Amino acid sequence: MKILITSDLYPPVLNGVATFSHNLAKGMVSRGHDVIVIAPSQTGKRYEEILDGVKVFRPRAVMFPFYQNVRICITPQLEVRKIIQEFQPDVIHNQMPMGIGQAATMLGKSYDMPIVSTSHAMPENLMENLKKLSAFSRPINYMLADFGRRYHARSDVVTTPTKTGLAGFSKHVAKIASPLKVISNGINLTSFTPGKVPARIYKEYGLPKDKKIITYLGRIDAEKHIWVLLHAFKEVLEQEDAHLLIVGAGVDLENLKMIACDLVIEERVTFTGRLAEEDKADIHRVGTLFAVASPSELQCIAALEAMACGQPMVAVDAGALGELCHDGKNGYLFGFDDYHGAAEAILKILRDDKLREKFSKESLAIAQSNDLEYTLDAFTKLYKSVIKSKKAEIAARPAGFVDRLKESELAEYFEFWSNEDDEVKSK
Repeated sequence: MKILITSDLYPPVLNGVATFSHNLAKGMVSRGHDVIVIAPSQTGKRYEEILDGVKVFRPRAVMFPFYQNVRICITPQLEVRKIIQEFQPDVIHNQMPMGIGQAATMLGKSYDMPIVSTSHAMPENLMENLKKLSAFSRPINYMLADFGRRYHARSDVVTTPTKTGLAGFSKHVAKIASPLKVISNGINLTSFTPGKVPARIYKEYGLPKDKKIITYLGRIDAEKHIWVLLHAFKEVLEQEDAHLLIVGAGVDLENLKMIACDLVIEERVTFTGRLAEEDKADIHRVGTLFAVASPSELQCIAALEAMACGQPMVAVDAGALGELCHDGKNGYLFGFDDYHGAAEAILKILRDDKLREKFSKESLAIAQSNDLEYTLDAFTKLYKSVIKSKKAEIAARPAGFVDRLKESELAEYFEFWSNEDDEVKSK
């Protein structure tokens, strides 16, 4: 199959959407499919590259300063059209309803190409980074949910990684006529397994070998509520000798370091910053348990990776984390921003080696059902199904059928963007 994957978040950006999109593209290439990715330029100018065996087209992009300092494409329409016309994909798989995804959806519909879209959206992730608009968060979240509904309604099939993801559409889910399917983001279980930690990991990251370690790995941004873990850890230290490992980079990093100083726990907390990819599995193995306080996780790939390495979970009872952390089976859930509850849960696991061993085995079992190979199987099957359905739909049309409305919409669409983008038009 010829598969076109679009994602407005893609490596070197580090987050769940980027990781999933990259894993999907690499996985499909490894299975012999012809894959192209369209993702924002990291330099501002358009270019092409081969990233881990995947051909990536990078349309022009600008900085989006309000969220993770990523780049976004404002006017990718003509560039996306050129790529689609030349590649002629059998199926288009869009990851986000931003500029690239919107352009690919419009073009895919006009060219009668099957379209799959995956909903990774949690509006709260954006609102936590736009604090000046916090007073309007409820109506904005509602509008974002409706915007997502209208965008995904143009796809032939919509997927989401968890059952909780369906709730992200709010009551708008009833208005989506396209089939909705739950397919896990998946993780590579050949890379993330229990194992011995090399001595260099402790040395390079300055970690103690004689203390139990509580680990968080992920973006260091406001919506992750990492301050909850710091306050919980302060209470843990009052009863147990332990260490907190916070792995990742983000706009909230300096603020969290200040909080650690204010709590007088800075000597017991390690902030690694951005992590080398080859060290990730070993860092997951270092910990005694994995803790996460983010209330807006749609699946949390980092938590899945930690579980695959045998880590028990302590997680906030919000978002989709309850689908990974089964309370009392592989860890404990605590209430929203309840750092007292988080500390209590952490202490239970730190103090009981048998309980930790029990939770570790259950985490491994849950992780097995989220193997990336299952995810690739599911999407391969889905792609073939949607391609077959689209062909049947086209074959069933009356002789001489022409969608005049579709033609006029597309003409107006590209007339507008051609006028706005003379440089691209000339090329």
